Amino acid sequence: MIEFKGVSKTYNGKVKALDNMNFSVGDGELVGFIGPNGSGKTTTIKLLCGVLKPDKGSIIVNGFDVIKEPLKAKASIGYIADNPDVFLRLKGVEFLNFIGDVYQTPADERKKTVGDLAERFELTGALDSQILSYSHGMRQKLMVIAALMHKPKVWILDEPMTGLDPKSSFELKALMKEHTKAGNSVFFSTHVLEVAEKLCDKVVIIKKGHKLYDGTLAELEKRNKDKNLEDIFLELTKKK
Repeated sequence: MIEFKGVSKTYNGKVKALDNMNFSVGDGELVGFIGPNGSGKTTTIKLLCGVLKPDKGSIIVNGFDVIKEPLKAKASIGYIADNPDVFLRLKGVEFLNFIGDVYQTPADERKKTVGDLAERFELTGALDSQILSYSHGMRQKLMVIAALMHKPKVWILDEPMTGLDPKSSFELKALMKEHTKAGNSVFFSTHVLEVAEKLCDKVVIIKKGHKLYDGTLAELEKRNKDKNLEDIFLELTKKK
């Protein structure tokens, strides 16, 4: 569960990245977060993960206030960033063990989860190699495994399909569906509207720090008959 209540964020006292933003992601919901470049998506995700602090408003993740209870909130999150280029001199298995230690994941549980996910993403044979030797897609798959290793209730993903091959994209989408069917929450940003249209229960559309729409795809399509999500998105963002 995610609750974003009246959140505003300004950079350098001048640039308002978010202005009184409100939305929620319920248990069992898979929500797509879409908007043009510079709309405030990355700022929103960094606020959700506790990387940034809001100027005002509150952010609740899995029942914990991100500002007041940061460690408990962060322990509930599996975060996949848009840039997988981290700890490049470590071997894949060393990086995963480091992340497992951070989240205090038991060794037996860690081994099983990593083994299952590495097999699904065809990364098993690369785990003993330096991340520096990985392709962008392989690094992205490693980040997915690291984010899901501690079985977080809430997944927050920033352009997670970037660099993934078709099979890995399929597996990640399947995992997202499995996660929400188990009663958990997924919130992910994407520029690929076809993915959002096929995958999401709801979408949140923003532009220049303001929310343009927050609701189900069915309701959005009902309001805009004979139009797909791409057409609706282009029309909404053009108006503002």
